[in-house]
Amino acid sequence: MPQPGEPLWTEEDRAWALALAQVEADTCPDCGQPWSEVSTIEAEFAYDAELLRCHACATGARAAHRYQESGGDPRGLHVSILKR
Repeated sequence: MPQPGEPLWTEEDRAWALALAQVEADTCPDCGQPWSEVSTIEAEFAYDAELLRCHACATGARAAHRYQESGGDPRGLHVSILKR
């Protein structure tokens, strides 16, 4: 914790924060790969995909679907998933 009169962020803190902001700005929100690499024409067939199922998410999606199918309003619905 900074003492009175000390800066909340050091120069090193700011440098790390700016570096993280750059990395996040260059990251695809869906796959997490860098935009600067995946958006080039050379990258068109450079990736393989593997389908994986998260069973916790699948359980939540089924519960939300049942709720909606029974007439429930899904707007603003959040699903809390708990392990048995």
